[in-house]
Amino acid sequence: MSATNNNDQKHDPAVRKADVDHESLVEDIVDTKTAEEFQQSINQPHVAIYAEALARYPNDESIDQADEKRLKRKLDRRIIPLLGICYFFYYVDKTTLSYAAIFGIKDDLPLRGTEYSWLSSLFYFGWLFWAIPSNLIMQKCPPGWYLSFNIFMWGALLMAQAAANNFAALAALRILSGAFEAIADPAFMLITSMYYTREEQPSRIAAWYVWNGVGVAGGGLIGYGIGNIKGALESWRYEFIVVGAFCSLWAIILCVLLPNSPVTFWGFSHDEKLLMIARIRRNQTGIEQRRINWAQIKEAYLDYKTWLFTLLGFVGNIPNGGISNFSTLVIRGLGFNTLHTALLGIPQGAIVVIWIGLGALCNRYMPANSRTIICAMFMLPTIAGAFGFLLAPTNAYVGRLICFYMTGSYQASFVLSLSLITSNTGGQSKKMIVSGMIWFGACIGNIASPFFYRNEQAPKYPLGIGSLLVANFIELGLFFVLRFAFMWENKRKERQRAEMRANRGLDEDVNLNATAFTDMTDKENPNFEYVY
Repeated sequence: MSATNNNDQKHDPAVRKADVDHESLVEDIVDTKTAEEFQQSINQPHVAIYAEALARYPNDESIDQADEKRLKRKLDRRIIPLLGICYFFYYVDKTTLSYAAIFGIKDDLPLRGTEYSWLSSLFYFGWLFWAIPSNLIMQKCPPGWYLSFNIFMWGALLMAQAAANNFAALAALRILSGAFEAIADPAFMLITSMYYTREEQPSRIAAWYVWNGVGVAGGGLIGYGIGNIKGALESWRYEFIVVGAFCSLWAIILCVLLPNSPVTFWGFSHDEKLLMIARIRRNQTGIEQRRINWAQIKEAYLDYKTWLFTLLGFVGNIPNGGISNFSTLVIRGLGFNTLHTALLGIPQGAIVVIWIGLGALCNRYMPANSRTIICAMFMLPTIAGAFGFLLAPTNAYVGRLICFYMTGSYQASFVLSLSLITSNTGGQSKKMIVSGMIWFGACIGNIASPFFYRNEQAPKYPLGIGSLLVANFIELGLFFVLRFAFMWENKRKERQRAEMRANRGLDEDVNLNATAFTDMTDKENPNFEYVY
């Protein structure tokens, strides 16, 4: 009789509900206790939700893969298009001067001697001066809002350039524009690292950077349209006004849509936010930290890898500085008229999109730790194209144009190299400095590059294409230096972890949770592994 009663109770819905509620209550108590323990090792804003995330998902095996895939798709829909459109405006903004050159700005102002080259370079002087301070300000501010403010100022200053009537006025506006654009790439890199794992970052960086190519093609379409405007103003002034107005309008939209933190990301449930945080544990780089850590800044400047990245930014942008500002002049020098030159920027942009897409696909399907090898591979078409452009006969217009298009493959290498920074730098303040320093080097490269393209050497520009070749060979070598540096650092880390396991006998999952959100640098964190 007793057994029968017990069996009946097991099938009683009320009893089953009580059992479930009891089990849920026990789990909540355990989670709360564990969360309280985790709070002691978390150095992030919103400590409670970070601790809750680690308690809910104590290791990667506890994360349901189907839930994670759904979350990634939702993040992709909410973040990547926003960053991509930003990058479109970012590139078009930088190349408006290039299109203004073929629509008569040199004659209308007028610009004499090397003044056009100086306008190209002065933009990067503003960037150079403000790159590091702007990064540190971003650490103290909500990143989405800070980026939106800076983009609004890009547009406002671009519209102001339409009113310039002499070199001095345009030069001052170019310097200010450079200062406000200094935050763009570091902000995109930071936002990507906040929401995506290290394995996912290369393809996501490629997804927004590919809009660079869309910007090249879009610049051609915009240039063609503006070239047909017959208004009261010169054509180049309309380009500054139109692009600037759209840029500022987009900044207002971005301020509403772009997230500042996983914790405050609207449109996501509490459970989705917990999963969003927990899955970034495997990065071991933290997510957000508003307090500037001066010890981390010192470590960043003393770390040899920071200076390797700075050199990479420099040599990677020797080609970019010339191609961004002189591509239209190079193409026109091949015998095409102004409107055809603008239209030929469209296939140039499309080819850049293809190069970057191929780089992302290679990274996805090649074995782990192949990033530096892929970077080196995509330098080879650039080098071959530069040689072809230099050595081909002057009257081989189509062949030289194809060779010029081939030089865009370096973009795929540079995209993957950005993921080396986001994946291999721990500690928020250190990340701000290292991501700023690669663009510090990029500024110097962009400042120097235009001066290699001398007017008297048009249309072949042998000195400019030669500078591209030298920079490409140095960049190619740097990828192998970085590869062996990261391999060596990982061996040191493994020895350190082996000693800790032997001395303390700690569980690996506990170790990962203990260091995931402590705001430790990659050098300090024994669980950090470099990817290459």
